[in-house]
Amino acid sequence: MSSEEDVTLTAGDAEITLQPGNGCRVGSLKVGGLELLRQGDRYGCFPMAPWAGRIREGKFRNGGTTHQMPLNSPPHAIHGFARDAAWRTARAGKTEAAFTYDLADPWPYEGRVTQLIALTEDSLTLTLGIETYGDSFPAQAGWHPWFNRGLGQEDVRVDFSPAWQEERGDDHLPTGNRIAPTPSPWDDCFGMPDGVDVALTWPEQLELKVKSREQWVVVYDEQEAAVCVEPQTGPPNGLNTLPRLVTPIDPLETSTTWTWTRL
Repeated sequence: MSSEEDVTLTAGDAEITLQPGNGCRVGSLKVGGLELLRQGDRYGCFPMAPWAGRIREGKFRNGGTTHQMPLNSPPHAIHGFARDAAWRTARAGKTEAAFTYDLADPWPYEGRVTQLIALTEDSLTLTLGIETYGDSFPAQAGWHPWFNRGLGQEDVRVDFSPAWQEERGDDHLPTGNRIAPTPSPWDDCFGMPDGVDVALTWPEQLELKVKSREQWVVVYDEQEAAVCVEPQTGPPNGLNTLPRLVTPIDPLETSTTWTWTRL
């Protein structure tokens, strides 16, 4: 098997397809034959690394050096490079797999991103790690799942209780102010200091809980076909506003677990 060929994991009536050649995204998640993720090369669920969300004007600083990233969502840079890269399959079994991606130009630092996938009959755990081969650098990681809005007669319901919402400016980036959570529709970052805990309920079909020890989640539900619940290690533009340094002795590691129940 080529290291970039799709990988399928199964446990009970759960099945996922992983696409290392297409940004190491989860291309499909089926539970009892129900497809939970929007289909298409740009959809599924992709890892965000070495940053999540937007960087203002594609610029970030590391010490005294300012770096310019390509503006792939003008006027900003968005979601990192991992989703556009071909990853390598390090190992693949029946219910678990591991993949790697070496950071490369235009990212100015050498390092590696690792994604571990573990499937059970009623859960999926995704783990991302970012390590450096040399200099320390700021980084973020997270996931961008596109959950199908409809699985039956009624649309999905998204329930969560954030402590705050990051006020969004006209440029779609947090202003630095924290506000009381507003009603949907959202393309917004929320703070959950006790950890991300969001429930998606497709009436009479399935409930899925997205959890992570991280305290940041972006929720996007402005699209007709899908809703996104994105756990991540910092807010949008966090490389500038809340930098988390990856150092030779302190890699970044984060995980999310999705647990489902048939209704």
